[in-house]
Amino acid sequence: MSQQPWYLHYPQEVPSTYPYPKQNLADFLVESASRYPNNAALSFMDKKVTYAELLQAAYRFAHGIRGLGVKKGDRVAIMLPNCPQLVIAYYGTLLAGGTVVMTNPLYMQRELEHQLKDSGAVLVVTLDLLFRKVMSAVAGMSDMHVIVGSIKDYLPFPKNLFYPIKAKKDGLDRDVQFGGRVHAFPRFLRAQSASPIHAEVDADRDLALLQYTGGTTGVSKGVMLTHSNMIANTIQTSLWAYKVVPGRERYLAALPFFHVFGLTVLLNQAVMLGGEMLLVPRFEVEAILQTINKRKPTIFPGAPTMYIALINHPKIREYDLSSINICISGAAPLPHEVQERFEAITGGRLIEGYGLTEASPVTHANPIWEHRKKGSIGVPFPDTIAKIVHPETGEDLPTGMMGELAVRGPQVMKGYWQRPDETAKALKDGWLRTGDMARMDEDGYFFIMDRMKDMIIAGGYNIFPREIEEVLFEHPAVEECVVLGVPDQYRGETVKVYVVRREGAQLTEAELKAWCKERLAAYKVPRIYEFRDSLPKSIAGKVLRRKLVEEEQKNEGARTVK
Repeated sequence: MSQQPWYLHYPQEVPSTYPYPKQNLADFLVESASRYPNNAALSFMDKKVTYAELLQAAYRFAHGIRGLGVKKGDRVAIMLPNCPQLVIAYYGTLLAGGTVVMTNPLYMQRELEHQLKDSGAVLVVTLDLLFRKVMSAVAGMSDMHVIVGSIKDYLPFPKNLFYPIKAKKDGLDRDVQFGGRVHAFPRFLRAQSASPIHAEVDADRDLALLQYTGGTTGVSKGVMLTHSNMIANTIQTSLWAYKVVPGRERYLAALPFFHVFGLTVLLNQAVMLGGEMLLVPRFEVEAILQTINKRKPTIFPGAPTMYIALINHPKIREYDLSSINICISGAAPLPHEVQERFEAITGGRLIEGYGLTEASPVTHANPIWEHRKKGSIGVPFPDTIAKIVHPETGEDLPTGMMGELAVRGPQVMKGYWQRPDETAKALKDGWLRTGDMARMDEDGYFFIMDRMKDMIIAGGYNIFPREIEEVLFEHPAVEECVVLGVPDQYRGETVKVYVVRREGAQLTEAELKAWCKERLAAYKVPRIYEFRDSLPKSIAGKVLRRKLVEEEQKNEGARTVK
């Protein structure tokens, strides 16, 4: 390990290896509640929850789901935005020995249904605003328990009184039929014991998290992340940010916890270090600026689109953003111009990292306060080895040559849930094949060059063309279609669809967009529609996606010249 070139560029304070504890991931909360019982763990719309209160609520949740029959290893789905109920349910499930299945609240019924069925989840935790969608998805699952919270549950007085009035005025559907297998979150917690409950786990074998990600085929796969995987990556990210002060940091929690990046660099790290999380259920630029100005967060992990939105806000100079010391950007490439402008405004450091769900997720990052390289994802984390291999043979390639990035480390997944064939393709002799084309320079800094997969990254979300194409093909007027990601100044990429109508069919952009909106999460719905008489194909009849990409690049070049 000591021979790796990147260790020469490690800060003195960061070790190349570390003895990660073999324990339940929820021990981070138990330890911080013991160390900082009266410190604020969560701040939600000005309502604070201390570490002692958070742990007590997590114990109650753990007892409650055990009482509903949840056993060690059972899957518990959490479909919530960033709010106190998510944090309580997350740690409560881990304390009970369950496996968490994080679910995107933006999912449509069909997407949710697939995830619940595939994971075999026995319980869902959600909000009243999502109740109707969740109940439609679990209609055929007679044994499923549903625990329903509300935003008002954790609002301070008098906001908790005004929220229902405002929600009704805004036309929000908060109607929930409690009873039977449907439980009200606050009442459910109050009915349980707050005595300690702690499931012993085999950290290297037992799953803490089943995190769903799309595959190259567009089929959503469950990534099995053990307690050891998550603990290691939480500690790795904390070691990297070696100037953080335990018990003193404030985390701006705008990055969603249902994304594994948010889960590791925000939720788990903040709890491990006894930090305060300023929970943001939805990213709205004005609200974020006001929160930074008023609450003075020191750490703000995010996606490039968040930083782009902030620096382009017309009134940004009216807000004091100088409290921000550290920002780690992930989920999509970070434009150099954005990095420089954001640092000039805040005086803090914004660095780019790299990861993927299969690695819990972070494997690389630029040093925060030391030497970084433009366009680079940085160097591998402690205990993480990376190399460039030939994408077909797997043979190691020399320094400077482009190939597929492969990584190995304690944060690398156990495999894909109930998909041994897919696991065998991704994990070879302990090396995770990322599917991303990259190169390493002589200093051990890595650069992502291109993506082997057809994945689109729009606003930090991973979008897989095949899934959208399947929905489009279900439309009776669609003969053929292909989906691509095209450049977008704000989102990084946006979804474009090329469609060939069936002969004699009348189909408009508005009709097709409405069709997609009913069947896909909002961020997956194509933004650009182009109708064609035919699509470019090979002799074998395969659509030449690359031809369309080249056309887009040519068109983009022409627009730039103008």
